[in-house]
Amino acid sequence: MPRPPRTPPLPVTAKPINRRTILKAGGTLLLSVLSPLPAAAAQILAVRVWPAADYTRVTLENDSNLKATHFIVPDPERLVVDIEGLDLNPTLKSLVAKIESEDPYIRQVRVGQNRPNVVRLVFDLKEQVKPQVFTLEPVGAYKHRLIFDLYPVAPVDPIAQMIEKGEWMRDDLAPAGRPELAGPAPDPLAKQKSEMPAMAVVTPEVVAPVKPVQPKVEKPQVVRMVTVALDPGHGGEDPGAIGAAGTREKDIVLAIAKRLKFKIEEQPNMRVMLTRDGDYFVPLGTRVEKARKVQADLFVSIHADAFMKPSARGSSVFVLSEKGATSSAARWLANKENLADSIGGINMKTHDRQLASVLLDLSTTAQINDSMKLAKAVLSEIGGFARLHKASVEQAGFAVLKAPDIPSILIETAFISNPEEEAKLRDNGYQDQIASAIMKGIKNYFAKNPPMAKSRIT
Repeated sequence: MPRPPRTPPLPVTAKPINRRTILKAGGTLLLSVLSPLPAAAAQILAVRVWPAADYTRVTLENDSNLKATHFIVPDPERLVVDIEGLDLNPTLKSLVAKIESEDPYIRQVRVGQNRPNVVRLVFDLKEQVKPQVFTLEPVGAYKHRLIFDLYPVAPVDPIAQMIEKGEWMRDDLAPAGRPELAGPAPDPLAKQKSEMPAMAVVTPEVVAPVKPVQPKVEKPQVVRMVTVALDPGHGGEDPGAIGAAGTREKDIVLAIAKRLKFKIEEQPNMRVMLTRDGDYFVPLGTRVEKARKVQADLFVSIHADAFMKPSARGSSVFVLSEKGATSSAARWLANKENLADSIGGINMKTHDRQLASVLLDLSTTAQINDSMKLAKAVLSEIGGFARLHKASVEQAGFAVLKAPDIPSILIETAFISNPEEEAKLRDNGYQDQIASAIMKGIKNYFAKNPPMAKSRIT
């Protein structure tokens, strides 16, 4: 049987597989594994809005640092913010519902995906603002934060605020050396002159000259309005200490300050300025600056701090120290309170570091001595009904006490970290007792140290 024809072999086109080819293929596979994947969009964890007359703050808390650009669009006024590396999520959308109708600066906000990985926020404004947009690194319980601070073009003046509320008279604004701007000064002899009988006109030949009787004039006493600056600690982004039951220090101290304000305003010739009258953050230096602008006679900062051990209890009163703290606890509390700017969040690019250094350098022995007198008077009254953490006034380097020309004290009303004292701080009756004690201490201080006439601060 004949054999079938042999099929010719197919032509070989592939190169022979060798060691170099295998290594090259492995390297390609390794590169594909190690190549960076597209970056995941940042996640917005929380949005918060803090409206106030001073300024409105909007905070976006997120899991990574965000880059934002912004610009103003006029007629009507709008602030436009583009945030890179971000996709729209339900948390960010919830910002729309957080804008309150009584917000002094923001009418509404619109949120949308402007382009891939870029979210645009459009703030419709009620008036012109000077925006500050900045980021904050993680601190305390917070992750990364992107902050929008909307300030009015004309900064709010604390005296103008008090005039608007009827707490300050325009006559008080007369500059030193120009009393005529405050209206005519009263004539101390007016009463005596009006009561003197009219003299008949007679000739010298009829009666002998009569030597006029000089009326006795008493030295007029200085009567002026006394201004007390009350400083409720923390606020806004900075909750202060938080008790086991969830009580926030910022809420308690604001409630006590408002009670004390009412009691002071019941006194003749006394008025009050609050460094904050709502839930918003005020930098430490700004608190001091506000007190100086209204020519405050006293500065009283109110707190309810926490300590490392929940067993710590009792009230304390502090004044500034130039030579270090009087105890390790005082030093620890001062360091903790001085972190308020970091937690509350200040824009370091615009923060007036020079002001802080001036306040530090100008702190005087006289101010500390006067502060000590006030602190002793207040501590004595608080000790009449409450347990004291220490029976004497303590000293430490609290930044908020560094007004060079105002007696200043800081009161730790109780330890919010102590469950029993936290319960007391939540009680309206106890808050009223604390406010009454501080009021009595202030009155006792002025009884022994009457306010002097003072020139207007320039």
